[in-house]
Amino acid sequence: MKTSILMGTVVVAALAGSAIACENLAELRLPNTTISLAQTVLSGPFTPPNGSAINGLPAFCRVAGVIKPSSDSDIKFEVWMPTTGWNGKFRGVGNGGFAGSLQFPGMAAALSKGYATATTDTGHTGANASWALGHPEKVVDYGYRGIHEMTEKAKAIIAAFYGSGPKKSYFESCSNGGRQALMEAQRYPGDYDGIIAGAPANDFTHIVTGFLWNQQALLKDPKSFIPPAKLKAIETAVLTACDKDDGLADGLVDDPTRCAFKPASLVCKGADTENCLTKPQVAALTKIYGGPTDSKGRIVFPGFVPGGETGNGGWGAWITGATPEKSLQYFFGAEMFRNMVTGDPAWDFKTFTVDEGGKMLDDKLARVLNATDVNLEPFQARGGKLILYHGWCDAALTPLNTIKYYEGVVAKAGAKKAEEFVRLYMLPGVQHCGGGVGPNKFVDGMQLALERWVEQGSAPDSLTAANETQGKVTRTRPICPYPRVARYKGTGDVNDAASFTCTAPASKSRSAAP
Repeated sequence: MKTSILMGTVVVAALAGSAIACENLAELRLPNTTISLAQTVLSGPFTPPNGSAINGLPAFCRVAGVIKPSSDSDIKFEVWMPTTGWNGKFRGVGNGGFAGSLQFPGMAAALSKGYATATTDTGHTGANASWALGHPEKVVDYGYRGIHEMTEKAKAIIAAFYGSGPKKSYFESCSNGGRQALMEAQRYPGDYDGIIAGAPANDFTHIVTGFLWNQQALLKDPKSFIPPAKLKAIETAVLTACDKDDGLADGLVDDPTRCAFKPASLVCKGADTENCLTKPQVAALTKIYGGPTDSKGRIVFPGFVPGGETGNGGWGAWITGATPEKSLQYFFGAEMFRNMVTGDPAWDFKTFTVDEGGKMLDDKLARVLNATDVNLEPFQARGGKLILYHGWCDAALTPLNTIKYYEGVVAKAGAKKAEEFVRLYMLPGVQHCGGGVGPNKFVDGMQLALERWVEQGSAPDSLTAANETQGKVTRTRPICPYPRVARYKGTGDVNDAASFTCTAPASKSRSAAP
């Protein structure tokens, strides 16, 4: 006997308090949605479509489908639900970059811990932005609609399967996923009870302005390009100038906003070598640290901070690239401008100007892609909690942007009320969404801290994080709620979190605001 359920404002099965067998969920009817698969997956290894085998999964009900809120929408999604041992919670999984694929590893991690979970490709396939050319509704799906639609449909499916919906819902993601997280808090405050937004690309149009500014600084004049071989000299000079600013020489610049490093100190005194910069290269580095300016010299977006120039996720990947026009900043900037702004696949980044190009980005995309609204009162009023974090050595997205957003939320809500629902954690020595020489793995779990805050009212304070090298923990540190910073007590192991305490920061030399 087939089971057919129509969802209006509520799920009929949930109202009846009855659960639906997994395979019968294929007959569940949801607005603008086609369910293409509903199957029970036995415990053990599972190989998702176009993915690698995932081992050790518990048995779960797998539901897949497509959502079409517009005539040009094609939002693929999957929902995984433990058949036993459900913790009563839902965790949404976000996407990095231009999205374009289902994030099965994130789902597997959530499922293994007892959560019902969901993912989406946000309405398109592929890692570049060619899908956006001539498809404004797909840009909307990518910008904010896809994650919201996934969340609504996932909750309905969960309610139908278990006979009741999730008691609490959480979203955790980084980069574009951090932007998605803030978009949820701002546009759809009822979707999630707790949100973690890591290194959020929330001011997307200005981020792209910064990307193109950096690429022009490096590439408009070929003499300005800084080859990867010189990045070590820059990072070494930064550490020499600023490592001891926090009172401890440990290979970390604890707060780069206080770092007084001057690029001109690296100018070649004689022959050009890997240990110095030419004057055009110094000028390019100064522009990258300074941030994009308009024709009147006004900074329109914060630049990058000194430190973290080397490493797998450092400047060689994101800013300079291994060779000219091979950086990820060039890729994202050019892809967005060509496919979402001008509609010209042959558009030349060298023609970009902050005044005209920046306005074009804002006019075309800010309303759809930017998650910069600092008024989170609706989210806070329903009990929502938000944790932001960002690595100080992020070469993809300037950490100053996250500080700017957090300070805007605090200013709007008032310091006392902001303490009730938002925290920011800045991670020294950590690169984009992880990696780097700093403490990049949270020992006690940021997600657990968020859930204690949401479910028990226990607000997080300092969190312990660790750095691992070849599978061994090499150092632990307390990560303090911004603006507090970890300071060495003067005694004890400098690689042990117990030797540090969170204190108020010294006065800064640089503002996060442009």
